[in-house]
Amino acid sequence: MNQIDIECRPISPIMTSRFGIVSDAAIVSGECTDVYFVHTDTTLRGEGCNPHVTVEVTASSLPHGWGAVCGIADVLSLLDGMPLDVSAMPEGTIFYAGEPVLRISGKYLDICKYETSILGFLCHASGVASAAARLTHIAGVKPIYSFGSRRQHPAIAGMIERAAWIGGVAGVSNTCAPSGIPLAGTMPHALFMCLGSAGAGWAAFDRHVSPTVPRIYLSDTFCDEKGEALAAARAGAEAVRLDTPRSRRGDMRAILEEVRWELDLHGFHAVKIFLSGGVTESDIVAYRDMVDAFGVGGAIANASVIDFSMDIVERHGEPVSKRGKKGGVKQVYLLGDGERILMPVSSVSPSGGEALIVPALTNGQRVAADTIDMARARLQDFLCRLPAINK
Repeated sequence: MNQIDIECRPISPIMTSRFGIVSDAAIVSGECTDVYFVHTDTTLRGEGCNPHVTVEVTASSLPHGWGAVCGIADVLSLLDGMPLDVSAMPEGTIFYAGEPVLRISGKYLDICKYETSILGFLCHASGVASAAARLTHIAGVKPIYSFGSRRQHPAIAGMIERAAWIGGVAGVSNTCAPSGIPLAGTMPHALFMCLGSAGAGWAAFDRHVSPTVPRIYLSDTFCDEKGEALAAARAGAEAVRLDTPRSRRGDMRAILEEVRWELDLHGFHAVKIFLSGGVTESDIVAYRDMVDAFGVGGAIANASVIDFSMDIVERHGEPVSKRGKKGGVKQVYLLGDGERILMPVSSVSPSGGEALIVPALTNGQRVAADTIDMARARLQDFLCRLPAINK
């Protein structure tokens, strides 16, 4: 069988660190890119061709029909100071298939080698934020905590926790989360294995860990859950954490019912139940009536990426499109009743419509500031307002 020859070359020292992490310098310089963009850059420069274009980033399909925009901050940080105009849906905005979430205008060779990084920023962070938003929406008033950064490379722990926070989680576990995001987590099974018993672990924890940390005692290490949960309550637990939805291979609802019964029977009505360990969307639906809070790992951190693509929609001011795409620069309007309208920017805007794609950079200069808490509040507002989102 004949093989297609591909370019092979050593990786530049600037590209990766000791742990295989691509450096900031490589991303900012455009060296972190797909090789065909290098070939494109070489070819267009050789031809003396560098058209003024507008590109849009859209997703043709979404896992649950809608998504939450995240990663825009990294895109703006990358393009800051470049001779480009950038407009975007602010982070935390709900979007649907076919709606542009990002628009960039400028000379194509100023955009070309950054497409890979731009899509990477948006695809991954939006996938995490969308999963967190869906799960928190389903859980309702029951808080969800992000416990899954260990399922991904540690270099992106901060991104995962940031996206999860924007998505609506009540707290995150990784200590490298951005400042201001509340940390959540108390004790692992390893603490009890080291000290020899659950009781010794709870007591030692209480002696040495700040009283500002909630006393949520892990209650399934050595004994039956209801027995350890009752012992934990007697030891002063505010809540008991069960970590067995997958490892026990039993009837989790029956276990929860037994634990709640024993706690109530012995007067511990105020002691709550916290469920973690492989928690999925179906687990949240099944147990949200009995569980007071959920720790979610892979269902957030390992969420499917949003399959965004970047396409040229305008060249020298004229609409263009590749097969299967809509040409021309577009805007998405949100009406008061929740209806959304996608239309060319050249059209008259609908009366009372809110334009969701707003200026972010003008000739490389920031137009307005946005924070993660603003993005988080924005997403919660969208979730409340949009009737098309189903639990």
